[in-house]
Amino acid sequence: MVNTTDRKISIVLFLFALLYLFLSYQLPNFEYALIDSDILPKGLGFLLIVLSIILFIQNKEESEAEKIKRQIKKEDLILLIATIVSLLAYVTLFEILGFVVTTILFLVITMRMYGYSNWKISMVVSITFTFVLYFSFNYILKIYLPQGILPF
Repeated sequence: MVNTTDRKISIVLFLFALLYLFLSYQLPNFEYALIDSDILPKGLGFLLIVLSIILFIQNKEESEAEKIKRQIKKEDLILLIATIVSLLAYVTLFEILGFVVTTILFLVITMRMYGYSNWKISMVVSITFTFVLYFSFNYILKIYLPQGILPF
């Protein structure tokens, strides 16, 4: 019954969705909010449950070509692990160094990891993107991001 990879993944996703929904129902309610902050997490949890059931119901046998396609090359695996490590470093340094410094470093390093070698363009894109986001959040939306080591 649970012999295909899709079915195994669907069971894992279903269990994850149940845990996610349980935790989203633990979010506190706000009395005066018309649409509460728990609407999106609950909606995503129910959507994940529905999609995992659909994935389980689809009884598609895996062909040899699909099994070969699923094999991950060593270079891709190393790149995936490096991306996860850089994301963890980004999250760790986010409060300490601040949004601007951490995001610029993350974007430059990630672009370099994925093969983009033009440093000038990489720096311009990283700095521009980061400052547009920073000023949009801080001054337009009034959502304050960590400033870290910078004085603004």
